[in-house]
Amino acid sequence: MTTEPLDRVAALLAGHGVHARRPRRLLALLCAGWQPFDELVRVPVVPRRTVEEVLSAASGDTQRDDGRQDVSRPDRARWRIVPERVAAYRERLGLDLGLDQPEPARAGDEVPSGSAADPAAHPELLARLTEDVAAVPPPLAALDHVPATPESVLRRALWLDARYELAGARLLCLGDHDLTSLAVCAVNPDVAVTVVDLDERVLEFVEGRAAQRGWNLRCLHADLRFGLPPAAAGWADLVFTDPPYTQEGMGLFLARGVECLRDPAAGRLLVAYGYSGRNPTLGLKVQQEIVRMGIAFEAILPDFHRYRGAQAVGSSSDLYVCQPTGRARRATPPRTGIYTHGPQSVEAGDAPATAVRELLRLAGEGAERRDPGWAEPAPRPGGPLAFDLTADPGPWLARTLLARNAGRVAALVGNNHPDLADERGQRSLTELVGAKYRLRFHRSTPDHGHAVVVATEVPEERLDAGERLARAVLSRAHGKIGNTWREALVAASGGGLTKNAARELVAAHAPDPADLALRLVDLPRHRVAALLAAVRRTPTPHPADRPSANPRSAG
Repeated sequence: MTTEPLDRVAALLAGHGVHARRPRRLLALLCAGWQPFDELVRVPVVPRRTVEEVLSAASGDTQRDDGRQDVSRPDRARWRIVPERVAAYRERLGLDLGLDQPEPARAGDEVPSGSAADPAAHPELLARLTEDVAAVPPPLAALDHVPATPESVLRRALWLDARYELAGARLLCLGDHDLTSLAVCAVNPDVAVTVVDLDERVLEFVEGRAAQRGWNLRCLHADLRFGLPPAAAGWADLVFTDPPYTQEGMGLFLARGVECLRDPAAGRLLVAYGYSGRNPTLGLKVQQEIVRMGIAFEAILPDFHRYRGAQAVGSSSDLYVCQPTGRARRATPPRTGIYTHGPQSVEAGDAPATAVRELLRLAGEGAERRDPGWAEPAPRPGGPLAFDLTADPGPWLARTLLARNAGRVAALVGNNHPDLADERGQRSLTELVGAKYRLRFHRSTPDHGHAVVVATEVPEERLDAGERLARAVLSRAHGKIGNTWREALVAASGGGLTKNAARELVAAHAPDPADLALRLVDLPRHRVAALLAAVRRTPTPHPADRPSANPRSAG
C-alpha cells in the first residue's frame, strides 16, 4: 500500500524513539531551504546513512537543486523540502524554531549564560526545585547520600531534554534522593518516569510531589542486590543513576540498569561517577569493570554534577553516557557491601557470634538461618526462620516480614533500627503486618548494639473478616495484587461472588488501580499500608447470604 511521504517520515522518526531529536533537526534544516548534503550530516550530527534514510522516506516532498527526481548519489546535490509542503512538515513533526541551528552547548562544556542549557535561564523551575531539595528527607550516610545542588539537578533535566526525545519516552531513575525525576518531569511533563529506590522516605516524598503536580511518575521499592521489581525490568528507554562510588556498587547499578532497558541496543545508561584526580587507579578499575560488562562509553562529560559534600572527589562527578552492546551481561549481585559507609560498606564485618546465637535461640528449636532478600518467593518452611539483618538500613525488616510465610520468624537488627527505636516505629510495623504476625521486640539483645524481633503467625480464626482478607493478600506478596485480592474475595464469600463480581469490587476499592498489576512486595511502604487498609474495608457476602442454587427447594 502506498503511503504519503510525510507519513513515512513520521514513522521513521517514531522508530528512532528517544534518539529522534537529531533526525528532527535534520528535517528542520530541509524545511529552512537549500542545504548541501555535507551540512545535513554536520549540523545535526547524524551519520550519512541517516540522511539517506530521511531523504528516501521524504521522496516526493523533497527537491534537488540539479533537477533530478531520485535520491541516488545524494551527496552531489543540495536538498530541501518543497516550499508548499514545509508548513505541513513543521506542524505534523513539531519542527520548532531553533531546530535548524546546531545543538545547544553540552553541559560539561562552558554553558553560555542565559542559554537554554543554563539553569539560571529557568528561574521558576530552579526556585521550585530548590524548595523540593530543601524539603527532601535528610541524607542517609549508610546509603552514600550526598545531595546534588539544585542547579546540577536541573542541568541534568535540561541536558536530557535537549539530547533526547523525552515526550512519550520512559525514564527510570535507579535511586533518586537528588530528585532528578521531579526535575525531568518539570522540564518535560510528557515523559513517563519510574523511580526505584531502597529509601522508603524518598519514595513517599517523590510520589507525593509528583501526584500534586499531575505528573506521570510511579515509585517502586527494591534493594538492587536482591533483585529488580518485574514491573521495572525491560521498561525504560533511558536509565539515570548516581550509584555508590565503589567498584561493586557501580557494577551492580549498571547491571540492573541494563535489565531495565526495553531495547538495550537503543537505550542509554546515564551514570554519575566521580573519583579523585589524586587516585586515577580507582577510576580506571571502575571504567574497566564497565567495559568488562559489555557497555561502551558514548561520552564522558567532566564535572557535570556538583554536590554539597563529597569533598574527596572535589564535590563533583562526571556524567557517563553509556551504551550497552550485544555482549552486555548481567553481573552477579554482590552479597557483600556496596557502599562506602555504614553497615553495608565494602569493609563492614559480620554480626558478632553471640548475637547470632541469641537470634537462633529466640527463633526456636530447629530454626533455619536464611540470607536477607525478598525479591523472589520461597516455599513455606517446615520450621522457624532466622534472618541476620544487622546490615539493614531500614527497609529490610518490614520487607522480610511481608515476603516470608512461616509459623515463626526471628530477625537480628541494630538496636537503633527505625522500626524499633520508638513507640511510633514499633506501632507502624505492628499495624503493617498485624494480619499475619504478632510481633515481640527484644531490645538490647544480646547487647546494647543489637535487638531481635520475633514474629509469630496469628491463627486465622482469631481474625475478623477484613483481617482475613488482608492476611490472604499478605500471604501472597509476590503475586499480582489484583489477582490475590480477587481470589481472597471469592474464597471469603464461600462462592457467593463470581470472579467478575470480585474483580469489580477490587477495581472499585483500589486506592490506585495501577497498583493492581504490581506485586505487594514491590510497592513503597506507604502504598502497602494504604492498600491493605482498602482490602480490609472491601465488603464481602457472607457464605450464609449465598443464593440457593435451586429457588424451588425453599418451603
